[in-house]
Amino acid sequence: VQLQASGGGLVQAGGSLRLSCLVSGGTFSTYGMAWFRQAPGKEREFVSGVNWSARSTYYADSVKGRFTMSRDNAKNTVYLQMNSLKPDDTAVYYCAADEAAPPYPNDYGMDYWGKGTQVTVSS
Repeated sequence: VQLQASGGGLVQAGGSLRLSCLVSGGTFSTYGMAWFRQAPGKEREFVSGVNWSARSTYYADSVKGRFTMSRDNAKNTVYLQMNSLKPDDTAVYYCAADEAAPPYPNDYGMDYWGKGTQVTVSS
């Protein structure tokens, strides 16, 4: 199973970005999916998660109301729409897949990982 994240970049505070994660191999429609992020000098942290049907989504308190995670099982892709971005959102964002359903309180045990995409928010 391979995960390829894209969509990162440099944006000013208050701006928006949409991350995508394309999953190949495996059975995408059965996986729970998640986004994690890691800022310089910090541990990787959970951002959001979605179950296989997209009926259940989960968000870290720090992004609730600003980020929206979705998935398109026909395209084997998950998305993270990030609005009202803040400098504190600056990090490498990773998508991950797991055969178990969310929530995922931490990154331990996630079955598959992508390489990450850099998001930089300037003040």
